Amino acid sequence: MSEIGVVLFMPAAVVSSGIAVRAMPPRRPVPPCEPHRRRAILAPRPWGRAMKKPCALAGLLAAAVSLPSFAQVTAEQLAAAEIRTEKVGDRLWVLFGLGGNIAVSVGPDGVLAVDTQFPELVPRYLAAIRELGGSGVDFAINTHWHYDHADGNLVLGPTGTWIVAHASSRAMLLEDNVINTVVRPPFPQKAYPAGALPMATFTDRMQLHFNGETIDLLHTGPAHTTGDAAVIFREHNAVHLGDVFNNAGYPFIDTDNGGDLDGTIAFCEAVLEELRPGATVIPGHGPVAKYEDLEAYVAMLKGVRAKLSELIRSGATLEQAIAAKPTAEWDARYGDPTRMIDRGYAALQRQNASRQRR
Repeated sequence: MSEIGVVLFMPAAVVSSGIAVRAMPPRRPVPPCEPHRRRAILAPRPWGRAMKKPCALAGLLAAAVSLPSFAQVTAEQLAAAEIRTEKVGDRLWVLFGLGGNIAVSVGPDGVLAVDTQFPELVPRYLAAIRELGGSGVDFAINTHWHYDHADGNLVLGPTGTWIVAHASSRAMLLEDNVINTVVRPPFPQKAYPAGALPMATFTDRMQLHFNGETIDLLHTGPAHTTGDAAVIFREHNAVHLGDVFNNAGYPFIDTDNGGDLDGTIAFCEAVLEELRPGATVIPGHGPVAKYEDLEAYVAMLKGVRAKLSELIRSGATLEQAIAAKPTAEWDARYGDPTRMIDRGYAALQRQNASRQRR
């Protein structure tokens, strides 16, 4: 069920059975410049790279932001971005900034973050986490590999954060990629250096036990990308769905890199089955939602899919499909449908071509 990218030195209480765990090596002395003591849950990386001191954060940040810019955001936007905090449960918050929403669990075991946003924003959301009673990020889960959710790895990884992701996301982060969002020019996302890569991966499911919470990671197949992870906080009846669920508009399905419309529907339906009505649903973008909002989102996706399928069966080109306005009844809620129609059309055409080859 689960795959680990490296052998982990973790306390057995942290990760569920089915994952090989070695006894943790002796705790490393805390360097004098560290303003806080690292928790026993963190050990030096097993391949021997020493954990960076938090006082080196500025240097790591400078190195990260000197890399080619992949994000379609301006330096002015990054400079002006502020972190807003919303509490969604006991020890569970959402941090809003510029990029993907971050969920954080803060408690006696430390800090677990879901997604990492941009390198420039790491100091700002670390300051917000300190206000919540935490300090450094002990664990970070990437919901997928896109830069606006994972570029913070470039800073957090070298400072000792244990990064977890789906195996396909790690594979994508190992390579140079191009993201075609349709509404903007395609742009490159460069391969990450070793220190920013996830050190633990899974395939279908993975379970963590942290801050008194059972945290399940779930993947059901290609959806927004080929490496999406839903992060379910069981005791809170809450989930972070990454960009599989966009609450700020129509979803972006990264069809060119294996994303899939039918898979997005199936992924959301599988997550609904894992939750109870009234659940808190944290989207990749947009405000925090509820179980019922995700149900409505699935209904919209099914409706758009049905209309696109009918247009494709009738022989409509992409331009004709866009002109037919198959999303008209949902546009008031979700906004500009151009990308949704384009990527949905491409996904269904790819699916049809695959069937014809069989």
